[in-house]
Amino acid sequence: MGFRTPAPDDALDAVPESLAGSLTAVLGEPEADGCGCEAAFDGETLVVDAESCPHDGRLEDSEDCRAVVVEALTDRDATTVRTEAAGVERAYEDDAAALLVAAGRFAEAVRFHDERLAERAMRDPLAAAREATGRAGPAPDVAAETGLAELAARAAGYETALAPYVGPAVSRWRVETAPPAAAQLATVRELDTGATVRHYTPETGPTRYYLDPLDRQLSGAELEVLSTAYRRLATGEFEGGDRAPGRAVRAVVDDGDAPEQADGAHDHDGAHDHDGDEVRTERIAAVLGKHTRGYGLLEDLFADPSLSDVFVTAPAPENCLRVTVDGQTLVTNVRLTETGVAALASQFRRESGRAFSRADPTLDATAGIADRRVRIAGVTEPPSQGTAFAFRAQDCTVWTLPALIANGTVSRRAAALLSVAVERGRSILLAGSRGAGKTTALGALTWELPPTVRTVVIEDTPELPVASLQAAGRDIQALRTSTDGEELSPTAALRTALRLGDGALIVGEVRGEEAAVLYEAMRVGANSEAVLGTIHGDGGADVYERVVSDLGVPASSFGATDLVVTLERTAAGSRRVRAIEEVVGGEDPAFEPLFERSDAGLTATGRVDRGNSVLLAALADPDESYADLRETLAARGRLLGALAERGATGGDAVTASHGQRQR
Repeated sequence: MGFRTPAPDDALDAVPESLAGSLTAVLGEPEADGCGCEAAFDGETLVVDAESCPHDGRLEDSEDCRAVVVEALTDRDATTVRTEAAGVERAYEDDAAALLVAAGRFAEAVRFHDERLAERAMRDPLAAAREATGRAGPAPDVAAETGLAELAARAAGYETALAPYVGPAVSRWRVETAPPAAAQLATVRELDTGATVRHYTPETGPTRYYLDPLDRQLSGAELEVLSTAYRRLATGEFEGGDRAPGRAVRAVVDDGDAPEQADGAHDHDGAHDHDGDEVRTERIAAVLGKHTRGYGLLEDLFADPSLSDVFVTAPAPENCLRVTVDGQTLVTNVRLTETGVAALASQFRRESGRAFSRADPTLDATAGIADRRVRIAGVTEPPSQGTAFAFRAQDCTVWTLPALIANGTVSRRAAALLSVAVERGRSILLAGSRGAGKTTALGALTWELPPTVRTVVIEDTPELPVASLQAAGRDIQALRTSTDGEELSPTAALRTALRLGDGALIVGEVRGEEAAVLYEAMRVGANSEAVLGTIHGDGGADVYERVVSDLGVPASSFGATDLVVTLERTAAGSRRVRAIEEVVGGEDPAFEPLFERSDAGLTATGRVDRGNSVLLAALADPDESYADLRETLAARGRLLGALAERGATGGDAVTASHGQRQR
């Protein structure tokens, strides 16, 4: 992990610029204290082993360390320079890396004209740039052509010009610690993982989301224990799954491998070292486990209960993560390295059992992150310039119709209609755009099935509350589908579901060739109970066009749909039912609204009250009149409303309420 932190001013830059060159001419270059840094390229990254360096590879502080790096860059460019010492990684990227590369180019090019200036550029690029631009001859042209002059002109000193990201070498994340310029601190929150979240309000633009993870609180001694434990863990010495990191850390301390740190040695910038050199194994183990057995800083981000989404935009190393917090999308101070992206992709492939590669460049999976169920969507090359991810937390709350009444998603009367329709075996499609709340509403309707009804759920990515329904005593069977051959295809899963017993059928999303099989089953009455599913669309007419024109379902079969429920997401980020339409007619159906959203909320259109609803007429039992059914709806509305008012919105409460329902 890297945390970008300020470094001390360069000593030469502390003197007036007009005197810098003359002082050097009189006093000569600073005498080298020696440097044990060893530099080697790893792809486009210059990796510097600074374990034997008395300066810990601090390029912002040490001219000796800079000389090693710039000399390596006289022959080859790098996009990142990374130094490693005592378990700490210092990453120099963006303008910092560009300055070092420009210094290498300048030193190589100017050496033919001025050996002394070339040597100075390797140790003190900023001073060399000032000297070159103030002279006659070829030096200023070389400084301009190599980019050194421009980069040096933008730098106020090495504190900013070579400000590194600093953090544990075991991490694959980059964290910016300096707050945005001219920004005001708005809020501070502590998370259960030990991380801190700060919201900054800049002069212009949206609020910025800054994460300060537990990693930054480790002392220098603890970082060395972390590094040693990581190396021992990587050898396979410790087994035990999630417990292995803790065992590795305790073994390092118990075996005497914990460092005895002298005052001032390896004092890492930005660390909140409140305990001096005290080694606390529990927090070292937490950091090690997060970066080896967990999902890195995703564990911290999803520990924030107000955060719902995390977006990794390709190319990931060049873009800060964005998050959605309380419905607002914010830019963070966190980035993933290339190795971090590759590690996450590999982890998701392994855990989901699904391919994710150039041959199959999309991923749809779920994972447990920070005690939350998170849906993962991924895309990689060739359709994307690198790998990108979108993570969305699936709320652990069990959503039911009373819960949706309580939060304003649906009105009591509309909920009563949906409840009775599900209970009496009708076919309902929930439509809307991505993020409109379709799956949440589908899960809520599933609780309205009578407890004795057998239910088969078909999903490619598990999102519906199957475990909660089973825990409440419901007879529910889940089938997982995929299109890559690892599981049943959606069509095969649907045919299997129809053979698993007469009952209700829940389809997570209707979107492919299985639609024809589904509608054929609905048309011939293969299921005696409700058929529920979600589909992308904006209202009944749009859903009809998608099902018939895009998915190839005969127009005559679409009439098996009884209701289309359209959901929407508001500008404020809330989700709600916008309309409930009944399907009337055969090959050329009409969509008659029973409930519509207005300034007064989700209100009835009057079609039910006037006795014009085709659905209500179909719902009535043989010995039940239309008026009787309206009274059933009124009683159901009172029951669901009462549950919402007293907070009895859980699955067990809704299941228990089935014994009180009038039919």
